[in-house]
Amino acid sequence: MAYLFPPMDDEPPADYLAFVADRLEPLHREAWRLCGGDRSAGSLAMDVLTDLAGHWRRLVWEGRLRRRDVRGDYLTHRLAKRTAQWREDQIYPVEVTVVPPPKTYARPAPTTVAQQLAPLLPTTVRDEAGVVAEAEIAWVHAYRRHIWHRYARICGGGILLVGGMIQVMSQASGAG
Repeated sequence: MAYLFPPMDDEPPADYLAFVADRLEPLHREAWRLCGGDRSAGSLAMDVLTDLAGHWRRLVWEGRLRRRDVRGDYLTHRLAKRTAQWREDQIYPVEVTVVPPPKTYARPAPTTVAQQLAPLLPTTVRDEAGVVAEAEIAWVHAYRRHIWHRYARICGGGILLVGGMIQVMSQASGAG
């Protein structure tokens, strides 16, 4: 089948994994700082990585055209948007005092499923395995979102097509 825009791959590309490996620790640290040390900083970082995965191909092409790193800018922008959304979703007003992280940054307790399962799996002895696990999980979430959006576009197009056919047929039967 020919596509005008090819569908998203179900496996993350190597450049996405490398990008996440470079930016994951600063992303977690910044999410932790923006949330004021809240436990949901890990899920906030995962949401940002999912947003990045969903727009990865577009950002790669845009970076090639502009000849600069738009992926890093997008990551920063989405972190700011997700943090603002997180603050709005809180039941009580959130007062976050932004303080610089300590010089010896102690990573918060594992909050994502990948971080909780990493010590239990025998292949995660290496530090980069946790990074790959988080990148893969974010990519799978973005892929599922892509599939649902595709279904919605197909259903919407089908409804518009049937509605247009009904409109044309009713006008044709009324004219004769």
